[in-house]
Amino acid sequence: METVISTIQRFAEKYMYWLTPQKVTPTDLVEILILTFLFYHVLEWIKGTRAWMLFKGIIVILLFILAAAVFQMTTILWLAGRLVNVALIALAVIFQPELRKALDQLGRKKFVSLLFDFGMMQESGRFSDRTINELVKASFEMGKVKTGALIVIEQDIVLSEYERTGIDLDSILTSQLLINIFEKNTPLHDGAIIVRGDRVAAATCYLPLSDSMSISKELGTRHRAAIGISEVSDSLTVIVSEETGAVSVAKGGAIYRDLTQDGLREQLKIIQNAESESSRLRSLQRRLKNVKKRRKNTDE
Repeated sequence: METVISTIQRFAEKYMYWLTPQKVTPTDLVEILILTFLFYHVLEWIKGTRAWMLFKGIIVILLFILAAAVFQMTTILWLAGRLVNVALIALAVIFQPELRKALDQLGRKKFVSLLFDFGMMQESGRFSDRTINELVKASFEMGKVKTGALIVIEQDIVLSEYERTGIDLDSILTSQLLINIFEKNTPLHDGAIIVRGDRVAAATCYLPLSDSMSISKELGTRHRAAIGISEVSDSLTVIVSEETGAVSVAKGGAIYRDLTQDGLREQLKIIQNAESESSRLRSLQRRLKNVKKRRKNTDE
């Protein structure tokens, strides 16, 4: 017992010197707040995905290494020290989908968009009220006869990566067109369509499936794909269930099920207004650039 106590004391003196009282400055408090904020959001980000199980496995390994350090298991500590570099590379490979999703979400933050304009934003105008009416009409007409549908409405983030997986249409959006596309046993009914402005850009597009473990088991591949595309973009996706005929909407990684016609129209109005604000912001940015150019030319 005395050996164990002395080992713990030596470990504390060697590795845990930072537990002794230190002078805390305002900078230290700011650092603590920032690290707490980041750590909380990292945990919130990985929770509910497959990364959460991997994270718990890493915690178990770290506990074993801590126990090895306490009891001076030199062989285990030697192996852990040699494998740390390989482990970091392995983590980057294992968590690649989650890291990509996190960076996508960070890039979609409004403060980043205000500071940096990389020319990646879509320049097309917002969709019209007529398009909203056609979308609502088609969705509930298909719901009555239980025709499955997946309609992705593009916003600021251009979905050309997923558009290339389908067939180009570039057609004016009408309820008759949507119903004909998703009619069973037709060439274009399988997959999703991408709506850009007032036009159907492409059909039979393949979407990424969400790996969230919080999705209800009642939902099938169509709903999981709708949530998946909403996790990696700012799009809104309208889903018509082939089993129940219910109309749902996926956006921001969440799904809103069993909407009424008024509910769907309200969701479409929200992103219509958001697109309008985004267009005004881009217009303001262009004006500021033009003013700077004119001032530069005047100075010269």
